[in-house]
Amino acid sequence: MRVSVPVLLLPVLVLLAGCAGYTLGPATGRQAGATSIQIQPFANHTLEPRLTDALTLALRRRVQQDGTFRLSTGATGDLVVTGAIVNYERVGVSFDPDDVVSPRDFQLTMVVQFTARERGTGRVVVDRRISGRSTARLLADLPSTERQAIPLVAEDLARRAVALLVDGEW
Repeated sequence: MRVSVPVLLLPVLVLLAGCAGYTLGPATGRQAGATSIQIQPFANHTLEPRLTDALTLALRRRVQQDGTFRLSTGATGDLVVTGAIVNYERVGVSFDPDDVVSPRDFQLTMVVQFTARERGTGRVVVDRRISGRSTARLLADLPSTERQAIPLVAEDLARRAVALLVDGEW
């Protein structure tokens, strides 16, 4: 059985055509790590403690993982990220079959007013509300459940916030 050369090259050409528009690095064309970013702790306007620490840590970690921006730990960032946690809520999404009043799973949602400014000009790059959420199964008690779930909510919110900065049109 003889297979012609064009038949063998067809899969290679299809594969290469699929990668034609791909470029390495940030989608906005900026050089990775050229812009530094400073993340200040967010104000907490809710009654739930420990949200600020979880959110700040998640934002810093996500910026480092993404690699588009260089994290500035001092007051020297090209972009300054500030904000306020404006809402935190816990809603029961499934209930114990023997006791329909007691939730078994919760959806936790955190909403922040997220602002990013250029340090040099003061121009606001991003100013909008962002939310993050996660579902948590009730463990031994509600405080321990929330202690484990809050970092997941903060991570979801940080993923959305960094995507706004990275893919933004600024």
